[in-house]
Amino acid sequence: MTLSNRNAVFKTGIALASISLLLGIVLSLVAVPVYAYMDAEVAARPEGFFHAFLGRHSEARLLSVHFTVLFLALYSLASIALLYFFFEKTQSPEILFVAFFAASFIPEVLRLALPLARVYEIPPLYLLATSRAILFGRYFGIFSLFAASVHAAGYQSQQQRNSILIILAATLFMALSVPIDTQVWNSNLTMLSGYASMFGLIEGGIFFATAASFFIAAWPRGSREFVFIGAGSVLALLGRSVLLQTDTWTGLPVGLLLLTGGTWLICVRLHRIYLWL
Repeated sequence: MTLSNRNAVFKTGIALASISLLLGIVLSLVAVPVYAYMDAEVAARPEGFFHAFLGRHSEARLLSVHFTVLFLALYSLASIALLYFFFEKTQSPEILFVAFFAASFIPEVLRLALPLARVYEIPPLYLLATSRAILFGRYFGIFSLFAASVHAAGYQSQQQRNSILIILAATLFMALSVPIDTQVWNSNLTMLSGYASMFGLIEGGIFFATAASFFIAAWPRGSREFVFIGAGSVLALLGRSVLLQTDTWTGLPVGLLLLTGGTWLICVRLHRIYLWL
């Protein structure tokens, strides 16, 4: 992919992230008052390693989930804008997939369809569609960061388009094949979906494979910067997991610190590698 085409993708991501953030702010006027009585109706809470620690001694607060969604949209906008600014004239096969990872949080604003459904009569079909869009974004994000690590480890940059097509096909298949119950929702404003254990194992495997690929890239490419990038990917994926699971005020700062810190470490080290090329 040429620099001009890649920069066009960055600009598109900036526009979509801006729309997501503005939409979240506008919908806040309707959604925020609803949480007062939705808190009492919470029937299920997210399952996960981090939530077992962060949510064990705290009650679910849907308003904290709302602000998590807004901060994720802000993170996407700021990250893609900074990537465009610092890498506008720098060719790096990995950075496009890092941008995809940042953009994958844009659909999270669709979680606000759930409180809106309490105010307006939204057909279950639309809630199903928003749930699948959210799942698509989540799978797309983790596969994108994995693709960045594979390219860092030596996969030919000329195969970038093929990587994108494979990610899109795999993500679309997964998002459309997962059964979703539109009648039951989690306290993180998502509908209950099937195969949670299986997809949890898949995400865990990709997590370790991503970090390992970045670490391995340090030897054939003769740069210890990839060790720091691997560490950044671990932090970013941990932060992602916290923010997608959390339904408490405690998880928000912890997740944001991990996600932003990890993304910063990845981008700074990549910039050092490709700055003089």
